[in-house]
Amino acid sequence: MNTDPISDYLTRMRNAIMANHKVVEIPSSKVKKEITKILFDKGYILNYKFEDDVHPANIKIALKYHPVTKQSAITNLQRVSRPGLRKYVGCDEMPTVLNGLGIAIVSTSHGMMTDKEAKNQHVGGEVLCYIS
Repeated sequence: MNTDPISDYLTRMRNAIMANHKVVEIPSSKVKKEITKILFDKGYILNYKFEDDVHPANIKIALKYHPVTKQSAITNLQRVSRPGLRKYVGCDEMPTVLNGLGIAIVSTSHGMMTDKEAKNQHVGGEVLCYIS
């Protein structure tokens, strides 16, 4: 049994990037699906596919690499709020990642969104992770 599925998601992504895998397969949940959609919308991954028809539902994620240097689009994945220490922020204290070059994924009352979207909508929430 996994006690922190978001950390498991980030660790599987980090390990696949370090091993230069093209595709990573991760067990599915609603939160992981939303994080995957945000990563796709912001251009950190090439594509994704939700496999809900198989018994343990999975997410297949195609990782994005630079064509010449073979460097990943994702350089850093960092878990912020965790089960033992939750990190909540208001819209005024919203963190910026790499001076705006990275994103923070925030779980708000209006759904999952990036730090910039949360600032624009004037909502706060739980900071799940930093991605750059």
